[in-house]
Amino acid sequence: MSDKEITVITDQNALNAFCEQLKTSRVVFVDTEFHRESTYWPTLCLIQAAGDDVEGIIDPMVEGIDLSPFLDIMSDPDIGKVFHAARQDMEIFARLIGTPPAPIFDTQIAAMALGLGDSISYDNLISQLTGKQVDKSSQFTDWTRRPLSQKQLHYALGDVTHLRAAYAKM
Repeated sequence: MSDKEITVITDQNALNAFCEQLKTSRVVFVDTEFHRESTYWPTLCLIQAAGDDVEGIIDPMVEGIDLSPFLDIMSDPDIGKVFHAARQDMEIFARLIGTPPAPIFDTQIAAMALGLGDSISYDNLISQLTGKQVDKSSQFTDWTRRPLSQKQLHYALGDVTHLRAAYAKM
């Protein structure tokens, strides 16, 4: 991934435009960052998404942002959704849209079927399939704090751009 500055989607017009671009892809790569300490339900802090030719980070914590355009993609049966170790993401989106996203492809489960090991970690999957090393130094970030650094944003966006490359190999 390049060192270019990553812009976070923080307004409705940008979200609407981003989702229109995502809808042109048959498959969307998705990950979330959330806060789960001292809460019953996870607090959604970031949504990372990528399509064929577009990738971005949505800040769902911005006051007044309506996630409906993105949630429509998550519930669209004609758009595949790719996650790695999707259980917690499924919990978040099922709560937001009332049903789990579908159809989904979980690269952790697929990796097991391909003989890459049980419960393979994301960084090991990416390393085995693409030869790239994932920087996990921002893994335990407090995603509720703003502003997020460019290092944190590069880490977060890498979760879907590397996933896109791994899925292509699978």
